[in-house]
Amino acid sequence: MTEPPTEADDRAALRALYRAPEEQALVPLIALASLDAPTAARIAARAGALVRAARRHHRPGSDVSDFLKEYGLGTPEGVALLCLAEALLRIPDAATADALIEDRISGGGWETHLGRADSLLVNASSFAFMLTGRVLSRDEAHRLPAVLGRLMRRMGEPVIRTALRQGMRVLARQFVMGRTIAEALARTNANASALRWRVSFDMLGEAARTTADAARYMAAYRDAIGAIGRAGGGGPIAGLGISIKLSALHPRFEPLQAGTCGPALIAALGALARAARAADIGITMDAEEADRLDLSLDVFTAVLGDPALQNWDGLGLAVQAYQKRGLAVIDWIAALARRTGHRIPVRLVKGAYWDSEIKRAQIDGLADYPVFTRKANTDVAWIACARRMLAAREAIFPAFATHNAQSLASVLELAGDGDFEMQRLHGMGEALYEGVVGPLAPPTSAPVRIYAPVGTHEDLLAYLVRRLLENGANTSFVHRLNDPAVPEEAITADPLSRIQAAPGRNPRIPLPRDLYPDRRNSTGMDFSDRAEVQALQAAIAAAAKAPRVIPGGGAARDIRAPADHRRLIGEVHDATPAEIDAALARLAGFAPAWDAMGGAARADILDRVAERLEGARAELLYLLAAEAGRTLVDGLAELREAVDFCRYYAQAARRDFAAPRELPGPTGERNTWALGGRGVFAAISPWNFPLSIFIGQIAAGLAAGNTVAAKPAEQT
Repeated sequence: MTEPPTEADDRAALRALYRAPEEQALVPLIALASLDAPTAARIAARAGALVRAARRHHRPGSDVSDFLKEYGLGTPEGVALLCLAEALLRIPDAATADALIEDRISGGGWETHLGRADSLLVNASSFAFMLTGRVLSRDEAHRLPAVLGRLMRRMGEPVIRTALRQGMRVLARQFVMGRTIAEALARTNANASALRWRVSFDMLGEAARTTADAARYMAAYRDAIGAIGRAGGGGPIAGLGISIKLSALHPRFEPLQAGTCGPALIAALGALARAARAADIGITMDAEEADRLDLSLDVFTAVLGDPALQNWDGLGLAVQAYQKRGLAVIDWIAALARRTGHRIPVRLVKGAYWDSEIKRAQIDGLADYPVFTRKANTDVAWIACARRMLAAREAIFPAFATHNAQSLASVLELAGDGDFEMQRLHGMGEALYEGVVGPLAPPTSAPVRIYAPVGTHEDLLAYLVRRLLENGANTSFVHRLNDPAVPEEAITADPLSRIQAAPGRNPRIPLPRDLYPDRRNSTGMDFSDRAEVQALQAAIAAAAKAPRVIPGGGAARDIRAPADHRRLIGEVHDATPAEIDAALARLAGFAPAWDAMGGAARADILDRVAERLEGARAELLYLLAAEAGRTLVDGLAELREAVDFCRYYAQAARRDFAAPRELPGPTGERNTWALGGRGVFAAISPWNFPLSIFIGQIAAGLAAGNTVAAKPAEQT
């Protein structure tokens, strides 16, 4: 008989899919999301009916599209107003706010600012991109001063200030249930009789940066749980709930700090879960960035095993379908539930950090992305995960978060009656969900939970930008639903058909190694991959024992660790004047031959140097840590910079030293321009970048056809 998979087996499946090729990760998802023709037809019909009903029953002022129309955020005026509103959020008194408006809008002050590297116009361009999917052109940016000037002449600073603050309050009310949990509960109770919504509250705020931040967020969560319980918890499934971000509970919630933050997070989440049980409400651990997933699952597993939480099924977590591991995470949760005897609530979302996941993988030089690069791939993954959750309802209570009519129709068709819920964000999707829980909805429809942020206007900005970015994107379902020019069929198209039309990953998003068009990106490391980190640490330990001998005739000096001067690392023999003279003479003798090799041949050598540097990663990271005090993360960053220098200058050598260039000139006259080496160059590197700048100076000199005498700093 086959043994059931262990927790280690489940984690191995997660690791295998973490940064798997997109085509490989999609294979099981496409199979699971594929439906027979009659079922697919019923889903399409239901999705179309939801879209028509949403467009027909849309109430003015009920969602963000009306705000965007009223305030004209696709226009220069709207961009300018929101730009100022963002600044005014941070100014407490009227006099300073008026001074800002006067300074930034008045003719003289604005023109002076425009002539320099101005952050305000950059900020305006950024908001234009977030809200309309485009960056302001140079002409549009230069028209902003005139637009703002007209506004001020017409209204004056106090009127603009009042209007902007009122606009932010309108926007805050659109996206935030209340400034405090008491205000949010009062607003929830006021709407309870009119709508059949369930509510889960989320205390606004970004990740903790200090222990004081973490303590403040912990207190806010405790207070909110108590207040929700006193308002009538209603049980962890059907009643009110709260969502928790682990990043708010510890300032170093990161993989390499697992030994420090892990126990603290287990204690904090455990205390909140016990409080939630006492208050008779559910508590959900939110999904965050991909590199935090393993650590999050460790914390969740430990808290779920708390004896005080036995026979209570109120601790749940969110799963992101845009992660290639999404389906494997669902399987891991179901297996954990069966092993522990719990039924775990799971909120399936598509994911809110896509932009940063893509950018971070590129910057870090990782093998692949943790998320899908096409929206259709994420939509298919979401449906596949939903089917897996519905098939495991004895172990999982499924909750499906979406504002997409096709996704919503798929779940309603596949789920049957009862034992699941749909979810939407406060301020989004209300018209769409009228067909599920509105007055005209059938009584057997699924319950719908609102994810309701709570916080002050000052805490709103980061959350607001994410929501407006989602709404303003041209591919966003919410954006297209409210655009009558977009046909219903385009909105409700089956994502499988879109995958068939454009299979695999998005070719416009290159893999991290192919980020630069003319050279390969340096190879980074995923510090959230525990097996990779352990292998590197073992290699570094072995490198520490390897002897390094470079002959030198000068007096010996001890090299000690900068973090602990009692620790002797080794010794160095400085070169004598005679040795230096001999080295320079040899370099001078070899310089003509090196220059004559040509740029392409020198570039090939520099590319091989880059590969050798990457191959010596463990030894170099040991030296950077032992002699320069580098952490693993900083040491790898410096090594990658050294590799990038080699490849950058190699490409420059191929481009600039290939052959003489013809220059334009008069008839009958020929002018050529050729670059060549000048002889021996000296490179003296600073102590604080003993590898990257040291290598960079050498690579630049060699690429240009010179020989190089390199002197490292005495300290490193």
